[in-house]
Amino acid sequence: MAKTSLPLAASFLLLLISSTTSADTGRLFLTVVNHCPFTVWPAIQPNAGHPVLEKGGFALLTNTHRSFFPPSTHWSGRIWGRTGCSHYNGKFSCVTGDCGHRLECNGLGGATPASLAQFDLHHGGHQDLSSYGVSLVDGFNVPMTVTPHEGRGVCPVVGCREDLLKTCPAHLQLRSHGGHVVACKSGCEAFRTDELCCRNHYNSPQTCRASSHSLFFKHACPSTMTFAHDSLSLMHDCSSPRELKVIFCH
Repeated sequence: MAKTSLPLAASFLLLLISSTTSADTGRLFLTVVNHCPFTVWPAIQPNAGHPVLEKGGFALLTNTHRSFFPPSTHWSGRIWGRTGCSHYNGKFSCVTGDCGHRLECNGLGGATPASLAQFDLHHGGHQDLSSYGVSLVDGFNVPMTVTPHEGRGVCPVVGCREDLLKTCPAHLQLRSHGGHVVACKSGCEAFRTDELCCRNHYNSPQTCRASSHSLFFKHACPSTMTFAHDSLSLMHDCSSPRELKVIFCH
């Protein structure tokens, strides 16, 4: 009996592993890819009430990627890239997108300007919709796209492939201490007016309008959201995608 019990136990273990693997292969996963010629430090912030993924941040070397599973139930949040990060005198900080001087953001938001990928996963009941889009409402710091795989419905690649640091108007430029353009501000961040920030009287679809500043981003990257009440159609509903891939410098 002892001779047969070991193979049976081993068979059960293999069956359990196979079942788990099969279940995982049917799950949606997120992949973050860095094709930039420099290290990017991706950051992840969940919306209120949702769990932090991957401790909220990590380093991603040139031409590397990282894949991970979000919850299999409803989850929403955002991903952005931090640039120019370093440890100095025991302190971690980033030139753009910094989240409280932490490598792992653990739910904290990032400093603007920053390009953002926004997600709303597993909603819509039996349709199992995953919505995604790229926002330049808070400005731009690195080219970014979102590419879905194996979804049903209209599931386009969206985002901004252009390096807007090369064309950013002088009045929107954020420069490093060395004088290099490291990000491109939104009109709101540059001028802080209610109208450009869509605040108070301007906080509605009827009064919040595109500006010459937001149009700079829109003309370069038309599939991105560029002001607070931009078209809702720029968030795309994809049914049961297998993967959503965030690519820096696509």
